[in-house]
Amino acid sequence: MLRAISCAVFAALAGCSALPPVVEAPPSAHAAAWVPRQHAATTELRGLSVLSDKVAWASGAKGTVLCTVDGEHWTLLAVPGAEAFDFRDIEAFDANTAIVMGAGPGAASRIYRTRDGGASWQLLVVNKDAEGFWDAMAFWDSRNGIVFGDPVRGAFQILVTSDGGESWQPVSDPGGLAALPQEGAFAASGTCLSVGGRADAWFVTGGGAQSRVFRSVDRGQSWQAATLQIPAAATSKGAFSVGFAGNGRGIVAGGDYKEPSLETLNGAISLDGGAGWSPAQILPAGFMSAVVPVPGTSSTFVAVGLAGSGYTRDGGKSWTIIEKETKLNAVGFSASGAGWAVGPKGLIVKYVGPPLR
Repeated sequence: MLRAISCAVFAALAGCSALPPVVEAPPSAHAAAWVPRQHAATTELRGLSVLSDKVAWASGAKGTVLCTVDGEHWTLLAVPGAEAFDFRDIEAFDANTAIVMGAGPGAASRIYRTRDGGASWQLLVVNKDAEGFWDAMAFWDSRNGIVFGDPVRGAFQILVTSDGGESWQPVSDPGGLAALPQEGAFAASGTCLSVGGRADAWFVTGGGAQSRVFRSVDRGQSWQAATLQIPAAATSKGAFSVGFAGNGRGIVAGGDYKEPSLETLNGAISLDGGAGWSPAQILPAGFMSAVVPVPGTSSTFVAVGLAGSGYTRDGGKSWTIIEKETKLNAVGFSASGAGWAVGPKGLIVKYVGPPLR
């Protein structure tokens, strides 16, 4: 019965390099922490979209989609016929409207949309290329979005929409999107791709001889790549996530998911919108699968992964460790400062502690 209740209906029923300096969160009532919340899923969760202190959406394996409209209780939603798909990314626009992306080989990469809080879903597009594997999607606004996928015939896949996902057009930039041998992306948190401003986009890679970040300033029509110093050269290593604040300051996070405690370089920072990058260690040291900016700030970012979680208020120069015990896959914050994170076995946690805005 719970699976059939939409977010909108629930709202009505509820009324509703060298290591940088490190600061351990103080053991007090005001210490930063993640607090588990009620949920109905048991599968791995990797997609997250946070809209406010009350409204957020999450997604994961076995066709799992959840939402909350009161900031406390999460509703498990059914996407008919999608039980076998791995929903690695979700983008929400309000309590009623969300788009969820399946990641996987060929037709397992697909996109669904709901406009009624999850009561019904429309299949929008399926990857028609058997060699394709979509990794993430992002939207500049409710109509303009982008999907990014692993290389097909030597070049990364990019599709764009200008009608809210109703239709998608492939981008052809074989030079700018050319991949190195064995290079790919990691569909670990839905944040290996991010967008900003009116037309900027970035995605990050690993697996090949080098980890790299690709940048577009024209809504994905053309791309330029820059090399990162985050170690790669293995299928489990490289850059996993990229996030940008509104002032052109960005951070990349990554590492090796097979060795989450390995204290090699796991980050990079940019001060110019992604044209140039410098190595920067993220703390806790180890594998970090996601890094996101806190909306409304110029230099505050939160990073999470199998090594733990931390935040920076100075664009990555120093980090405060939130904790090392809770393993998380994805994190998101709203403009109001509300933060959520998701992880293995249906884990959903909410940020409590010093305001990060």
